[in-house]
Amino acid sequence: AAMVKETIRVYARVKPLGRRQQAGIYSVDDNENSLSSLEIIVPRDLADGFVNNKRESYKFKFQKIFDQEAKQDVVFDSIAKPVAECVLAGYNGTIFAYGQTGSGKTFTITGGAERYSDRGIIPRTLSYIFDQLQKDSSKVYTTHVSYLEIYNECGYDLLDPRHEASRLEDLPKVTIMEDTDQNIHLKNLSLQQATNEEEALNLLFLGDTNRMIAETPVNQASTRSHCIFTIHISSKEPGSATIRRSKLHLVDLAGSERVAKTGVGGHLLTEAKYINLSLHYLEQVIIALAEKNRSHIPYRNSMMTSVLRDSLGGNCMTTMIATLSIDKRNIDECISTCRFAQRVALIKNEAVLNEEIDPRLMIIQLKKEIQELKDELELVTGKQRTSELSQEELLQLDELIEAFLEDDDPDSTLDVGADIRKIKYCFVHVKQLMNNSKISDKKLLSQHISEEDDTNREAGEEELKKLKELLQQRDNEINILVNMLKKEKKKAQDALFQLNAASAGSTVLEQSLSVNLEESQSPSSCFNLKEAKHFRSSFHRLPFLSRQTGGKMSLGCQEAFEVFKRDHADSITIEDNKQLLKQRFTEAKCLGEKLNEVRNKINHLKGEITQRHIQRAARAVSSPSEEVNTLDPVEEKLRTQIEEEKKSYEMMFNRLKGLKVEIEHLQLLTEKVKMKLQKDFQVWWSEEAINLQQEKPEMVSSPNTVTVYPQFIKSSQHLSTNSFSETTRVSPNEDAAGKNNSITSSNPTLKTRAPPNSSTSIPLTGDSQADADILAFIKARQNILQKKGKSCQ
Repeated sequence: AAMVKETIRVYARVKPLGRRQQAGIYSVDDNENSLSSLEIIVPRDLADGFVNNKRESYKFKFQKIFDQEAKQDVVFDSIAKPVAECVLAGYNGTIFAYGQTGSGKTFTITGGAERYSDRGIIPRTLSYIFDQLQKDSSKVYTTHVSYLEIYNECGYDLLDPRHEASRLEDLPKVTIMEDTDQNIHLKNLSLQQATNEEEALNLLFLGDTNRMIAETPVNQASTRSHCIFTIHISSKEPGSATIRRSKLHLVDLAGSERVAKTGVGGHLLTEAKYINLSLHYLEQVIIALAEKNRSHIPYRNSMMTSVLRDSLGGNCMTTMIATLSIDKRNIDECISTCRFAQRVALIKNEAVLNEEIDPRLMIIQLKKEIQELKDELELVTGKQRTSELSQEELLQLDELIEAFLEDDDPDSTLDVGADIRKIKYCFVHVKQLMNNSKISDKKLLSQHISEEDDTNREAGEEELKKLKELLQQRDNEINILVNMLKKEKKKAQDALFQLNAASAGSTVLEQSLSVNLEESQSPSSCFNLKEAKHFRSSFHRLPFLSRQTGGKMSLGCQEAFEVFKRDHADSITIEDNKQLLKQRFTEAKCLGEKLNEVRNKINHLKGEITQRHIQRAARAVSSPSEEVNTLDPVEEKLRTQIEEEKKSYEMMFNRLKGLKVEIEHLQLLTEKVKMKLQKDFQVWWSEEAINLQQEKPEMVSSPNTVTVYPQFIKSSQHLSTNSFSETTRVSPNEDAAGKNNSITSSNPTLKTRAPPNSSTSIPLTGDSQADADILAFIKARQNILQKKGKSCQ
């Protein structure tokens, strides 16, 4: 097999500075022929704390340095493309990003969520690989992908096909197995087939959604785990027996900063320790590899180093990208990242072409070999060997075994000759005899009865536990919603206070408002007494779906989600993406129409040429004296026109193709943000529940809850995603078309109507506190809307 010997290539990328960061002093010396070098200057006042303070400048060499302005496509072309080419040729490849949290690792590997041009190495590599595979028809290719996350030294499969997990612990645990040839196998890590780029990107998106995000002071959405996205490619020439298999690991390591820097405690501190430990072991492996005479390399110390075993000092083309955030606070981290990179650059890898024989052809060869061995055995023993023992041979063996078991002589032996089939049969037979004598029917029966009792009791206890949990959860939801009501009531009082101050003389009309959210799936429902009665009767039948068992959100939860969504920053991103998608769709439609026009034009021109031919042929017949072979200038002109139209057709077609990919990407992004929004909400919701239990445990068992709840669900049902309806009585003699009638809301998706005389009474629960809360909540909504209306006018 061909072999390529080379050191690991190491690149550096400098992240653009944030608004509040002070720039550190550095310079990049980019030499065309040799390596680029990066010089970092440490001011004296900073050097005091952590470095030998005589030194003021540090110089590091890299394959190439990408400065702050470097674009994603340039990074891909220089770093990932050469590795992807090797993987297509049958070698293994690895690209890993190393650096402190917030220095741009995930941006480099996966990409940013805002613009299509911000795609990172993974999506671009997938694009490139599938492009190349499509062009090459000489081989048959199959591609699979896997996505592994390592968090606190445990591996998790991010592409678990069964369900979408709400917590990391719900994902299947991945464990490491090692075979006799010291090859690493990952048990429980699913390999998903991807036949085209779209399927692969969907899998990447599923994995990213399942990734766990925890907040640290360094970075609000920092990754606290290592992630390894692997593309597996196998290729085979038709009719050939050799299969080439190669894999490409794209690794996003966790942040490499020191624990003290993160300023965290509790379970985040545990994370930081695990991260530092696994990066420390990675460093140890790298130091060991760089030393010439080391025989033992400590790969087994951590999961990360085990998984990357053949990428470091093994059969692989490996590339590392060090991400640096060079601002004054992080200069020490930058220097330590660079030092690590310099050590990595010393490692030599030997990449070997991974070829193996097709198992089907192996089977044919092995069958042939078996037959030859059987023939040889027959020659030696003089007896023909069949694979099965004959009936009389079996009876003979049974007699021998019986005699052997009944013989009391300790020296007696069971001799069946040098035939492995007979020896095996004897062992099995003896085992059966042993088991039969041991187990009596009586024992079996008693065992069976006791087991049944146990399972019944366990099932009952389990059921009771589940119901208790469900009840507890319902109580928590009610309490969270009551809290939200109180907050809304307070907001409303503040708003009312300001309103009264502003309009001292004028009285505020009480107007019945019915707000209808646009895009609602069902028409706005109105609330009346009859419905309430019907609702009361069907109350006990309400399907209580708990979130933990994978049901839909309960009604209370939905109302809270609406309020949460309104204040959340991500909803703006969703809107932006929607607008962008709209634009792209219009553009694509427009292009499609233009393409049709051009196609028609080309056909028309072709028609004209044909006409021209017919005319000339006719003329040649009528007057043969004329020169038939002369060039027709009109036809030439038509032909050049066709060529021009074809060119513009091709240009538009390519643009349309690009648009399609971009639209798909945008749709994925929107999905991703929506998922994140829901995840954030669920975190907040569960936190609220925990806080409630800590603050007021007596609230859970308060008698009021029972009476509030039926009414409450109903009211929250009306405030859920689909519709809002809030009502108070209005006196008919007041001027219904008064100044409050023309409320315009600042939120573009809300349309408000105020019907002049719709007064509906709300059935109350009979519990004064609950009634007051509900009415206050309704009034609060109304006042806020009125206040919004005023400010808009």
